[in-house]
Amino acid sequence: MRTQLERSALVLAGTLFCAASLFAQSADPRPTFTVGTAKAARGQKATGVIAVPAGVDAGTNIPVAVVHGARPGRVLALVAGAHGTEYASIIALEKMIALLDPAQISGTVIIVPLVNLASFEQKIAHVNPVDGKSMNRFYPGNPTGTQTERASYAMTREVVEPSDHLIDLHGGDLDESLRPYSYWTVTGKEKQDQVSREMALAFGLDTIIISADRPKDPAASRYLENTASTRGKASLTAEAGHAGTVETDDVNALVSGCLSVMRYLQMLPGVPSVVEHPVWIERIAGMTSDQAGMFYPLVKRGTYVEKGMLVGYVTDYVGKTILEARAPEAGVVLLLRAVPSMTKGETIANIGVVKRE
Repeated sequence: MRTQLERSALVLAGTLFCAASLFAQSADPRPTFTVGTAKAARGQKATGVIAVPAGVDAGTNIPVAVVHGARPGRVLALVAGAHGTEYASIIALEKMIALLDPAQISGTVIIVPLVNLASFEQKIAHVNPVDGKSMNRFYPGNPTGTQTERASYAMTREVVEPSDHLIDLHGGDLDESLRPYSYWTVTGKEKQDQVSREMALAFGLDTIIISADRPKDPAASRYLENTASTRGKASLTAEAGHAGTVETDDVNALVSGCLSVMRYLQMLPGVPSVVEHPVWIERIAGMTSDQAGMFYPLVKRGTYVEKGMLVGYVTDYVGKTILEARAPEAGVVLLLRAVPSMTKGETIANIGVVKRE
């Protein structure tokens, strides 16, 4: 028979084993979170860069912030500035970096406010002036390609892969008058599509484009948000801002949308602000010019047009009308050319065709 001392020792050993087991189970799986040179301990915020090494052309550094919440939870990536003159979205994420308090957050937020630094600095619309490529068309990237391709590769590895969800922010570029809208990507995976739909509703913009034609191959995902979606991560794209402006309403819409999605994902306390009756856009009817000249709009962004309605016209450089731009389908003007300069093949307008019940 065991003595009282032996029995006490066994009880103590059992207690210590249970305590150790509970500690192991409750230990933080991510006491720190690192993206590029930004390393944040639990409950802290850190900033740094994602380094894109030089290759066939110059290297670059993509600014990044990590907000590592006080409690474990989901990882959400917020990205803007693939087009460096879509200023409202860039400013919105600058504000998010300052606004988010790690003490209030469950989970981790990766914030990349400006992917295309060269575009921003040189005020070049649509493309990366280093290699002339759009920084939202070459995902998942190529480590031996041009700067855009190498940056896309780094973003895929450093931002998309460690995330559970992603929000890609855009807006009207210098030559685009855009009304706010978001994209719901339909992958055919029921559970994922339901979550991404609810994220789009939680973002709160009243117009949602149903995006069912994006690439399905993760190795040829092309777009940032699609890179997340093809990897099983429910995500969305949202756009607000127009013609290079930084309007308070546009910036606030993007900030509020990100915060609302965080509430939906239970990363922040509170209830998401869900849009109840959005306009669902089933497809986009694009209008391009087959003439170079001066563009004169006859409608504004957000206008509902009928098929055949005159949206604008193009003149030559002495005022003679050489093109009448008529709506190819009925719908809402999601985007309209914001400047008179028109070259052959450029966009006149995008008409969103409304889904009928």
